[in-house]
Amino acid sequence: MDTMPDPESAGNPMKQAAFPDFDPAGLSEDVIPVEVAGTLDGLFRERVRRSPDAPAYHRHDCGQGWCTLSWRDMETEVARWRDALAAEGLRPGDRVAVLLRNSPEWVMFDQAAMSLGLVVVPLYLDDRPDNAAYILKDSDTRLLVVQSISHWRRLDEAIEQVEGLQRVVLVEGEVPGASERVRALADWLPARGGHTAPRPGDPKGLASIVYTSGTTGRPKGVMLSHHNMLSVAHAALTMIDVYQQDLFLSFLPLSHTLERTGGYYLPMMAGASVAYARSVNHLPEDLRSVRPTALIAVPRIFERVYLRIHDQLAGQSRLKQALFRATVNVGWHRFERSQGRAGWRPKLLLWPLLERLVARRVVQALGGRLRAAVSGGAAIPFPVARTFIGLGVPLLQGYGLTEASPVISVNTFEDNDPASVGVPLRGTEVRIGEQDELLARGPGVMLGYWNNHAATRQVIDAEGWLHTGDQARIERGHIYITGRIKDILVLSNGEKVPPGDMESAILLDSLFSQVLVVGEGRPCLAALVVLDPEHWFGLAREAGVDPMDPASLENDRVKQTVIRRIRACLHDFPGYAKIRRVSLSLEPWTMDDDLLTPTLKVKRAKVIERFADRIERMYS
Repeated sequence: MDTMPDPESAGNPMKQAAFPDFDPAGLSEDVIPVEVAGTLDGLFRERVRRSPDAPAYHRHDCGQGWCTLSWRDMETEVARWRDALAAEGLRPGDRVAVLLRNSPEWVMFDQAAMSLGLVVVPLYLDDRPDNAAYILKDSDTRLLVVQSISHWRRLDEAIEQVEGLQRVVLVEGEVPGASERVRALADWLPARGGHTAPRPGDPKGLASIVYTSGTTGRPKGVMLSHHNMLSVAHAALTMIDVYQQDLFLSFLPLSHTLERTGGYYLPMMAGASVAYARSVNHLPEDLRSVRPTALIAVPRIFERVYLRIHDQLAGQSRLKQALFRATVNVGWHRFERSQGRAGWRPKLLLWPLLERLVARRVVQALGGRLRAAVSGGAAIPFPVARTFIGLGVPLLQGYGLTEASPVISVNTFEDNDPASVGVPLRGTEVRIGEQDELLARGPGVMLGYWNNHAATRQVIDAEGWLHTGDQARIERGHIYITGRIKDILVLSNGEKVPPGDMESAILLDSLFSQVLVVGEGRPCLAALVVLDPEHWFGLAREAGVDPMDPASLENDRVKQTVIRRIRACLHDFPGYAKIRRVSLSLEPWTMDDDLLTPTLKVKRAKVIERFADRIERMYS
């Protein structure tokens, strides 16, 4: 059951949305200072005070297309949520979890909880039930808000053993059977709010525990304070201007700290509004209808558009393909000249024509008025960045990690080097440590890992430097990531997975003799697998193939069986840690061919180099 009834019904705060034109001549800034906000819920109250009738959030599911909530509307709804939470007898410091899609309700819950001193634990909507159960148990969560009955059914059995969970609230759907613990949102929320006053908060106090992948396969709880996230949002606003007239399109999960800090707290701090995309599948349509001026994305989004463009070009004439390449080439030179890295060339005279014939179509597909597109969470491939920038898309790459709330650096419009991850945020120090590791120190660095002092000491040293695990160099103030010290793979969607732990788990199945998980910068995980010869014969018979025929290793039934076995081995890992492609072999890696160390450890870089063709075929 949705908390927002039809917009024609009485008392519903939602109004039909109208997205105004973005007039560069009429822009205004109203950034709330960190000291004035104090806490994240203090930020919300100050925004309501400053611009109560301005649009805050837009959603599409109100029955008549896009509808809008003002900041005053949000204040009314947050008061209802606060009263409902207060009625549960929760105490400051108690943990409450949210398993919702991006929506005004996510914000209402977050703001109401923090205004009572509660600690918010975000969960991914599509995470594995057992992983969500682990997080709820580890954080000792007392209350959980769930999107729908279908999501609850997936979780129900897994979280039976989470004894401290006293209340589950369903936003959509009827409560299954007679349950004292589960309530529908419509019954849980009071008709009117305002009976419970916000508690005075501590800016340096714990605001949220965000679970991120650890080296054991189980996630670790990153403890972030109000000041952590406020300081990062404000520092970003000193480097990239955001105006009250800006409109963000939100589609990265709010459980992702990049979206939460950059696509939720930052717009609130600047007084901008946010529209919630319906889904990734609806993203092209939502871009055209919302016409955002700002968005935050992971590289995979840009990669998908890039691949779609090139797929379409493959069916075009050579002339059209040459025209596209010329547009990117001229547009890129135009960009380089604007950055002071190139001089004038006669080919720049072609830009007005090329922009009208080619570039404008891509820009219009992104809404037509995008003024800032920030890519973070993983490295964006340079050819992808060059293409978008060459077509006139204002793309900025940044860098960070959840432990830094999460931004450490970002490029700016005035000093944009897409090969780098930008310059440090104001107030953030960086330096290069041992093994060329990038170290960072500043107000965004986490308080530590929840109930894990040993892990905290491993990443934050006695001087307060956060050890990122990434190798880097710093030139002209820009940070260039050159590699990784720890074997953590970062997929193109920003998810981080520990391949060593996954490999250890896979090798518990006797079918597998050796395995190496790959996927850095890729859309999904894959694995190079050496099968045990003795067990291979049984697998071959089961699949109905000839074990003596090398072509049998490429058989689809064989590969699907292997993938199912691997997934069974990875049962305890997060839901996104799935192997989707495999390349099979019966030839073991040895010390003689320089693929193993004397202690029989796999030389990851050597294996990847040796079997580069097989890896590429898995992703083709």
